[in-house]
Amino acid sequence: MEVIDLNEKARFAEQFAPQILRNTPTYKTPLICMEPGQEIPPHQSGTGVFYIVSGKAVMTIEGEEIEVSAGNMIFIEKGESRGIRAVEKLMAFAVHVT
Repeated sequence: MEVIDLNEKARFAEQFAPQILRNTPTYKTPLICMEPGQEIPPHQSGTGVFYIVSGKAVMTIEGEEIEVSAGNMIFIEKGESRGIRAVEKLMAFAVHVT
C-alpha cells in the first residue's frame, strides 16, 4: 500500500511536464499540474480515467471540446483521442490502463 499526498507532489512550472506517481506493467498514474493555457495536445492512448482535483480545463475527446472542473471524473476508452488545456490553474491525475 502507498498513500500519496497530491498537494506535496504538485509541481507547477513554466514548461508543463506530468509527474508520474506510479508506473507498473498494467497501469501508469501521472499527476497533471498546469498553469492556464498549458496543454497536452490530443493523442490516442489506452483506457484512461481522469479526475480533476482543482481548477478548470477543456478536454478534447474525439474532436469534441468538453469543459471539466474540480470533482469531475472522465472515462476515455482505449484508442479514443484525448487532450487537455488548462483554463484555470489545474491539478488532475489520470490512471492509464495498459
